[in-house]
Amino acid sequence: MPRPASPVVATPVLRLTGLGWSVRGVPIVEDVSFSVGEGEFIAFIGPNGAGKTSLFNLISGICPASAGSLELDGADITAESVHARARRGLGRTFQTSSLWPATTVADHVRLAAQAAAGPRASYRIWRRADRYADQVAETLARTELAHRADTPASALSHGEKRKLELAVLLVSDPRLILLDEPMAGVSAEEVPALTELIRSVHRDLGRTVLMVEHHMDVLLGLADRVAVMHHGTLLALDTPDAVMADATVQQAYLGEAL
Repeated sequence: MPRPASPVVATPVLRLTGLGWSVRGVPIVEDVSFSVGEGEFIAFIGPNGAGKTSLFNLISGICPASAGSLELDGADITAESVHARARRGLGRTFQTSSLWPATTVADHVRLAAQAAAGPRASYRIWRRADRYADQVAETLARTELAHRADTPASALSHGEKRKLELAVLLVSDPRLILLDEPMAGVSAEEVPALTELIRSVHRDLGRTVLMVEHHMDVLLGLADRVAVMHHGTLLALDTPDAVMADATVQQAYLGEAL
């Protein structure tokens, strides 16, 4: 099956060239190449096991690349650590929540601000807890969590937990954001508000966003382009309408549901 041509992006924020990851000789992600433009929103779809999360793990540095290269703002970050990539402005959320149940909403965001400031700044903030009060308040207001500031994470709904994960991410002011199934576990009633929050992060804050999601109605309303992963390879990358109309994509993933 021929690889999709990667469109020319004038000023790529992210560029993948032949990126791959193998485990004991078995390819998990294979020969993936594409570029992401400033302020672009790309949604990733594909059946379970297609390599979507594995690709995100490669981009964020959790898994080491077995082949190819990865550039962020023109700098080769293929061998850089997760923390080094975060310092360059790459942020990531995960399918499974890693929030601390007993820690309040505000303290989650405050701790994220401390971590983003670095070890020395964190020590100073420890002595002056109000150092980032305005930044925390602004982030909670943007993510519609101000009224839950003193609430422990365990008392939040799934939708609110996803908002908190976004707040923890946004307080470090990332330029490129990877969202891995942000709607997972969220009730149907909470999906619209979370969708609008993600739209605001993209359009109002001007962030570049990559998102893995199975809710087709959500991603089609958000994405500039849709990337289809299949058996660890990039099957298609095009506008939502073009991807929906692609017979190869329908056969491999979307099937009769369309």
